[in-house]
Amino acid sequence: MTHFQTVGVIGKHRSPQVAPVLNALCRHLAELGRTVLVDTYSADLVDEPVSFVTRAELAKRCDLVVVVGGDGTLLSAAREMAPAAVPLLGINQGRLGFMVDVTPEDMRESLGAIFRGEYLREDRLLLSCRILRNGMPVQPALAVNDVVIRNQAAIRMVEFETWIDGEFISQHRADGFIIASPTGSTAYALSGGGPVVHPSLEALALVPICPHTLSDRPIVVSASQTVRIVLGGHDGSRVMLTCDGQTSEILQPGDAVEVSRAEWPLSLIHPKNYSYFNLLRSKLHWGRGPAQREPG
Repeated sequence: MTHFQTVGVIGKHRSPQVAPVLNALCRHLAELGRTVLVDTYSADLVDEPVSFVTRAELAKRCDLVVVVGGDGTLLSAAREMAPAAVPLLGINQGRLGFMVDVTPEDMRESLGAIFRGEYLREDRLLLSCRILRNGMPVQPALAVNDVVIRNQAAIRMVEFETWIDGEFISQHRADGFIIASPTGSTAYALSGGGPVVHPSLEALALVPICPHTLSDRPIVVSASQTVRIVLGGHDGSRVMLTCDGQTSEILQPGDAVEVSRAEWPLSLIHPKNYSYFNLLRSKLHWGRGPAQREPG
């Protein structure tokens, strides 16, 4: 069996630092006999003789997409590739690298093993978000990590209600609210005091941001449920919704935001020795004294 014959490549946008790895990747993929398609946004970074296509074409034609960059680059690619069921492999050229777990030094060895069928494929829960304004849907969107509602005015709190599957949960006054997937539980939600949720779980973490009432704590609910946030406030409110911190929409008082599990999962390809808990120990410095921690 030939694993992943047509491979797409996406590099961190406008980042010349990734060019050496991008070119080495394209060269190595060609040596391995793969058809290589590169995202048009990376065209100015690649000198190899490859075909440049749009991300929509990548989603249609590729068996695998390799992302060179940080977690943000992978998040952006994931929202476009997941509906087409195209799996992603991440090569870390960013800072933290929770989702891009192959180092440039291991790239050749890892790709060789993956193309021999020696890899782990993991499906992650994806979030679907839609805004309802006067009962009509506005701007549906996907999120890998989280959907965040925040007040743009630093001195004002957001007033809102939460509902789950039509059942009223609570009224809130807070700086904002995070609905995080298990993947996003180690991102903004973690900084807000939320729990780490293992990516194998079908669950959502609901995390108030700096709530006015200290008993307003994070909770975890089933991903089979629909979370609904209804904004209060007044016409002078400046509330914004963001998905993965990359796409945004201004909200109005009375708007409802509904978040649920998306129709499609996100598929990630990992080297065979991948371990989520090893990743947590490495990135969060669990179980290690200060002298043992990596610099930076």
